[in-house]
Amino acid sequence: MRKLCHRCHVQCALHQTIDAILAQGSGAIVSVADFWFFCALAERDPVAAERALVALGDNPCWGETPIILSRSFGEGLLARMTKDEARARTAFEAARAQQEKIVQAQPKYGPALCVLGLIDAALGRRDLALDEGRRAIALMPVEKDVVNGSRVLQYFAITAAWAGEKELALQQLETGLRAPAASVALSYGALKLLPLWDPLRGDPRFEKLVVEAKQPHALK
Repeated sequence: MRKLCHRCHVQCALHQTIDAILAQGSGAIVSVADFWFFCALAERDPVAAERALVALGDNPCWGETPIILSRSFGEGLLARMTKDEARARTAFEAARAQQEKIVQAQPKYGPALCVLGLIDAALGRRDLALDEGRRAIALMPVEKDVVNGSRVLQYFAITAAWAGEKELALQQLETGLRAPAASVALSYGALKLLPLWDPLRGDPRFEKLVVEAKQPHALK
């Protein structure tokens, strides 16, 4: 399972690796630009995140099979983190147009619909986002596919958080932490550092789950 960066688990040891790769020339970083991007987000470093997006080219900003997030989605994340709402909306609209085509080509593929729901949540389309997330879970339940179904369930927690449904997000997060196949997005470091989870920060229940994520098997 991919790690966003070592700081998302202890301290960002990936920094040294990225710096070494950058020293080899601009072409060398492409293969790990997604790692670099999420490490920069975790550190709230917009300059590094922007450089990583440039290095990505048209490649996805993250690919945690089966959840694939486009470069446009990454641009939206960065813009939202820097509070540039105009840029964020433009980026998420572009990501939605791309994702809608994928969903139309695979209408019964839960992970694609899950990502569409995540994007709609980012665009403030609350009801649509929640409906898409729930349909994605129904299309690929954990009972049918443990690994991929767990991913869809776990990313629905982010969708719910972005849609302003804190209670639902916390329920899904707790369920996701118990799921058989843990997601990188639900690692202790990711929950602690990534802006994906900012809507839940400060809620005592969320902070408790972050601590428990250090020892996920302790959840009952």
